[in-house]
Amino acid sequence: MRRGLRRRLGLAVSLVMFVFAVMVGAILLASLAVVGMQMLGVFHFWHAGRSNDGDGIPLLALAGLLGFSVVLGTAMAAFFSRKAIRPIRRVIAAMHDVTKGDFSIRVDLRGIPELEDLSNSFNKMTAELAATETLRRDFINDFSHEFRTPIQSLRGYAKLLRNSDLCETERQDYLRIIIEEAEHLAALSNSILQLSTYENTGIITDRTVFRIDEQIRRIVVLLQPTWTAKNIDVNVTLDDATYDGNEDLTAQIWQNLLDNAFKFTNPGGTVDVSLSHVGQRIRVTVQDAGIGMDEVTMAHIFERFYQADRARTQVGNGLGLAIVRRAVDLCGGSIEVHSQPGQGSCFTVTL
Repeated sequence: MRRGLRRRLGLAVSLVMFVFAVMVGAILLASLAVVGMQMLGVFHFWHAGRSNDGDGIPLLALAGLLGFSVVLGTAMAAFFSRKAIRPIRRVIAAMHDVTKGDFSIRVDLRGIPELEDLSNSFNKMTAELAATETLRRDFINDFSHEFRTPIQSLRGYAKLLRNSDLCETERQDYLRIIIEEAEHLAALSNSILQLSTYENTGIITDRTVFRIDEQIRRIVVLLQPTWTAKNIDVNVTLDDATYDGNEDLTAQIWQNLLDNAFKFTNPGGTVDVSLSHVGQRIRVTVQDAGIGMDEVTMAHIFERFYQADRARTQVGNGLGLAIVRRAVDLCGGSIEVHSQPGQGSCFTVTL
């Protein structure tokens, strides 16, 4: 509390001291001027009782003295105030640089607590803007790359279909690739729109109370073609659990996590899905027997368009875990990942 009071009084005390110093300085200088004029015989200030015999100070001289003090005080205030507002001008100049796109600018104001807070807040703002600009550029680059590749494939195979010498088998292969690339583009567009919606959502609407264990079972069944095609053994151990939230939002969490687990688990492997109660919380764990991840990969997996599989041997757009992270945040929960190369990955969501 004392620190807060000191911060609030810092600028006020500085202004009062500044005004007081200017006032005292103006009075002292005016007094010196009066003494000097009296020594020069201009008038006799100390005999003000006799105003008609020439020894007292005339009324006009009093008015002049008062005016001189006001002008002197104003000039002193104008002169010293330029130095006082110099830090504010530095911030204004830095803000002009920011409006021109220079987010590397920093200001360092010392002495007055309010000015120190102002400079710290300004520096935090420019750091956030710089980070946002970096994310924006990366997003545009990644977005362009993700869309350019399937579009080029569509164009290339569509041109090949114009060749009248193609046999029916080749024609069907090209059509299949075109359909797959078109579906990939559609899925990518939907994921981007979905992530954008979640990122611009602050409050969860359409809340209902539902069985979250039944929701996870339905999604496991929905993805059955994926894990049966790879002969994956899915072990599901779910306690009964009700949850008050948005069903579509939580469904995105389980669908993306399970889809990744099935995608990266080798044929004949195992995926374990469990749900348990931890106090008033619900904990869901998805453990796969896939390729695993190193520390560098785990540090970036929740970023948009990030894919550890640079060779693109697995189908994906790098948005699934970004959607999961945002959905978990909106639910007020947390997500953790533990993994080692060659030993699979374990994602734990707590709601």
